[in-house]
Amino acid sequence: MTRYLIFVGLLAQSAFAQTTTPAASVARATASPPVTGRVTDADTHEALPGVTVLFQDLRQATATGSDGRFSFSNLPRGRFLVQVRSLGYTTLVRTVDTGSGQPLELALMPATTEIGQVVVTGVSAATEMRRSPIPTTIISNKELSQRASTNAVDALAHTPGVAQITTGPAISKPIIRGLGANRVITLNNGAKQEGQQWGDEHGIEIDQYSVDRVEIIKGPGSLLYGSDGMAGVINFLPADPVEEGKVMGSISANYQTNNHLQGYSLMNAGNRNGLNWLVRGTGKVAGPYRNPYDGRVFNSGFRELDANGYVGLNKSWGFSHLTFNSFNQELGLTEGDRDEETGRFLKDVGVGSDAVAAVPVSSSDLRGYGLSVPRQQVNHLRIGTDNNFILGQSRLTLNVGWQQNLRREFGDVLAPNEPELYFQLHTVDYAARYFLPETNGWNTTLGVSGQVQQNRNKGVEFLIPAYRLFDGGVFGVTKKTIGKLDLSGGLRYDIRRIKAEALYLGADEQPVPADTPGAETKFGSFTSTFRNVSGSAGGAFNATDDLTLKANVSRGFRAPNIAELGSNGQHEGTIRYEIGEPNLRAEVSTQLDAGVSYTTQHISLNVDAFHNRINHYIFPSRLATASGADSIAATGDPVFRYGQGDARLVGGEVSLDIHPHPLDWLHFENTFSMVRATQLNQPDSTHYLPFIPANRFQSELRVNFRKVGQSQHLANLYASFLVEHTFAQDRFYSAYSTETRTPGYTLCNAGLGADVRNAKAQPLFSLYLAANNLFDVGYQSHLSRLKYADVNNVTGRRGVFNMGRNVSVKLVVPLAFN
Repeated sequence: MTRYLIFVGLLAQSAFAQTTTPAASVARATASPPVTGRVTDADTHEALPGVTVLFQDLRQATATGSDGRFSFSNLPRGRFLVQVRSLGYTTLVRTVDTGSGQPLELALMPATTEIGQVVVTGVSAATEMRRSPIPTTIISNKELSQRASTNAVDALAHTPGVAQITTGPAISKPIIRGLGANRVITLNNGAKQEGQQWGDEHGIEIDQYSVDRVEIIKGPGSLLYGSDGMAGVINFLPADPVEEGKVMGSISANYQTNNHLQGYSLMNAGNRNGLNWLVRGTGKVAGPYRNPYDGRVFNSGFRELDANGYVGLNKSWGFSHLTFNSFNQELGLTEGDRDEETGRFLKDVGVGSDAVAAVPVSSSDLRGYGLSVPRQQVNHLRIGTDNNFILGQSRLTLNVGWQQNLRREFGDVLAPNEPELYFQLHTVDYAARYFLPETNGWNTTLGVSGQVQQNRNKGVEFLIPAYRLFDGGVFGVTKKTIGKLDLSGGLRYDIRRIKAEALYLGADEQPVPADTPGAETKFGSFTSTFRNVSGSAGGAFNATDDLTLKANVSRGFRAPNIAELGSNGQHEGTIRYEIGEPNLRAEVSTQLDAGVSYTTQHISLNVDAFHNRINHYIFPSRLATASGADSIAATGDPVFRYGQGDARLVGGEVSLDIHPHPLDWLHFENTFSMVRATQLNQPDSTHYLPFIPANRFQSELRVNFRKVGQSQHLANLYASFLVEHTFAQDRFYSAYSTETRTPGYTLCNAGLGADVRNAKAQPLFSLYLAANNLFDVGYQSHLSRLKYADVNNVTGRRGVFNMGRNVSVKLVVPLAFN
């Protein structure tokens, strides 16, 4: 790690070398003249109040007054991207010289689609989305608010090209174009979220109420984050900073009928003389969910308590924030065992002092918010710094964080509070980026990023070895605009070293020294080192104001994770026994992306296609027995061993939004997403890759009204009806009964909501109603791990089905303190 920290120092030294003297450095970092302006409606020329004006790279924002005017008094000098946005209008993006002293006249067009969105993930600096060749999707706060979801990943489930592998309502892991787990990098406000990503049986440790918008990169085109980003990057971003002199807050409440979910969140934020802060506390609780085939699903509830926020300074020299995130969740693990006579779920109970029996659950077991064994507890804490220093015509960002992830699994009904599996993961992550001064139109960024990890086993059962991990990389990215063509690309070099510790067990299955007579080797020690080069190059050609063409080629790599290299065990919730392979090689991918975007007053058409070739693709396949011979695994669960092969994934997404002018309030949106994933040179049973989402078509009719007639009390009224058809998945990894065919299904969802205001047009509250699976369809997602639970002998159906009808009521009340 030392060499990379030295490189950070050299970057900083180089940055300061851009100035001639210390006095000159201070002069260049002083504040610009006040940046002022006015925002109007482009059609009516009327002033627009309440419009957000945001300098994303400076973390400074304000809102226009009743006359449409705004002012910034303490911005650093330089050229920065400003984003101007208001609900119902097309976002305006412009590069502004904050030192010019000239007032800005900004006119917003009534919106047909969000063609002016700004992306900050995976690019050197904030960039207008249509100018980036990297396939990127942005999910706005408006979209997140209008969806009924039980966790942060569940809210992304309707995004074309994005799916989720689930284990009930509390556990969702993102899948991007058929790839997930360690192939997807999850960011929390730009910082890598480091938990136990290798496992499917726990979710993403992020408070969904803290998420204001989400940016999704599809594919390995981003070079800023290193290994593990082969599938893409998902960045969960918080709300924009509060404008100077303001103190505000909000109260959010959510109730969902299916599992009686209750969610509450309280937020306070402010900005006083450059002192910025945001503090949020969230609590959630849910009971067993239900569906028409299983009724209430035993032990599928969860509890969650979170706290997060930041405090820091925003000045003319940049900003420096101290951030914190605390995520705490306890959830039941559904196993799906059934009573052969009644078909009811079974639960373990103690019989005497040392015996356990499985008995059918009672109706009281399916009510309330109680959790049973097996259950899981996850605690994730991150404390970090987020810094942005203006250095003349350049700037330096530096982010360092410490994370602790504790994951406990409780499986013994005779000792329900003693964890059997207990992982303690400590991570120090770092990232530094130096933004060089613009040279001949080229905007270049150099940087380093990486992490140091240590994972310990503190339970009485062992699935993966204790290990230490070192990861680091250096990169350079650049972009340039040549007329209508925007070019971008870069290179990155990474190295990752994993050192696993040996573990020996005695007769009582507990750790003993290696020289103990009769000791069994649970894990052998090994050290694996992986290094590789990644790259990306592409362009976006704005042929006309309506038509944009994009193409990108990228090369990524992913080092095997600790479970793939060294796992050896079974635990509650996985419904399988896993065996690792220490000699696995790193995955290397080459992906080609091409896209077309065409937007007019009447339609918006987007077509994105990709071809991804992965060498040494790692996947688990089911064995007939634990050893591959004729014996049966002692646990009785199916056994999976990690192996490799060469794979090809092709597919894409198509979206068509019909919004006939002048009926701009009407939208008819249609999307289709597809992935074909095959393993090369393999027989039929192993030809398809495992756990690939089925094709999906979505059609939504939606109306949006900024105003409701002459009423001053209702604004931003919307109503929607969505039909989602998921096709049958007939292309699956059938060898060793790893997967089975999944029938297709059609779900109908609906939504309704509005902002309610007082007589002075000030917001009182926002109300959102959403209904998922309106007709209570019984279905199983191909990516639901509960699909492979035991057969219900009474009905003949295998596994546990997904959630039935669910109605969500969400209330958001803004609070003003000045």
